[in-house]
Amino acid sequence: MGRFRTWVGIAVAGALCVSVAGCSSTGGKRAEDARKASASQGKAAVNTPEWTFAMITHSGDGDTFWDIVQNGAKQAAVKDNINFLYSHDAEAQQQAQLVDAAVDKKVDGIIVTLAKPDAMKAAVDRAVKAGIPVITVNSGSDVSKDFGALTHIGQDETVAGRAVGEELNTRGRKRVLCVLHEQGNVGHEQRCDGLKETFDGKVENLYVEGTNMPDVQSSIGAKLQADKKIDAIVTLGAPFADTAAKAKAETGSEAEIDTFDLNAKVAAGLKDGTLGFAVDQQPYLQGYQAVDLLWLYKYNADVLGGGQPVLTGPQIVTKEQAAELAEYAERGTR
Repeated sequence: MGRFRTWVGIAVAGALCVSVAGCSSTGGKRAEDARKASASQGKAAVNTPEWTFAMITHSGDGDTFWDIVQNGAKQAAVKDNINFLYSHDAEAQQQAQLVDAAVDKKVDGIIVTLAKPDAMKAAVDRAVKAGIPVITVNSGSDVSKDFGALTHIGQDETVAGRAVGEELNTRGRKRVLCVLHEQGNVGHEQRCDGLKETFDGKVENLYVEGTNMPDVQSSIGAKLQADKKIDAIVTLGAPFADTAAKAKAETGSEAEIDTFDLNAKVAAGLKDGTLGFAVDQQPYLQGYQAVDLLWLYKYNADVLGGGQPVLTGPQIVTKEQAAELAEYAERGTR
């Protein structure tokens, strides 16, 4: 637990030191105190011009994961004197149009997800050709560089899937249901594929309509009733873990429920044993670092990552970390 806390502290402290000023044993504390005071008053901690950054994601409505991403981005925007614009659409063509609209507005930087990269390529290319720096977050790490983005911030989804497979092996699971809630999302496919690479048992994919929770619950329930040997359910987003738990209770299944991503309900579920483990990719950092790195590029032509993705996960979180994380989840930063 000490290593866990230290690792997160280093990541956040490092971001703040790079963004504001050099941190020393005395000056660092004063700079941090000033930053906190400025943020609480809605004031910038820098004297650079007010640039406009647009973030465009593939989020559907009501996805708590993206609320956490936005919380990080907004806090960094206050610190960096950024006018932050957020828009989203689960449909790739509409998301691409939102990127085009940001280009037309001549924003100073764009942050974008590439869950369905083929549909986004032309829009991202247009932004790059217009001289607008682009950073990709969350999804699309394998194509980000080819699309002309400065860097990618997120987790490697295949690596995360492999970590889940290894964790399930240690728990003695034999038959896993991997629930994909957004068809066509390459990151979701990579998670389940990575799970299959390392898991010693059998993995079956279940595709559900993520915008219809009653349908998700009934689909999972039907699978549990049809196959009593399923002893683990892996959902690919925090809101779906609670729905899977309802399906489990309804059918009397004894399958363990595990999930990607965190929110307050997941933290509570880990604490009371409803859930086995969660895979945290630290969405707050994805939003915060994306804004901060765009600011650094505009201010000092800095690019982090050296052409490689900046990884924010995966981190396997279990009951042992749940109490500490619950506090952060309640405030919307984990």
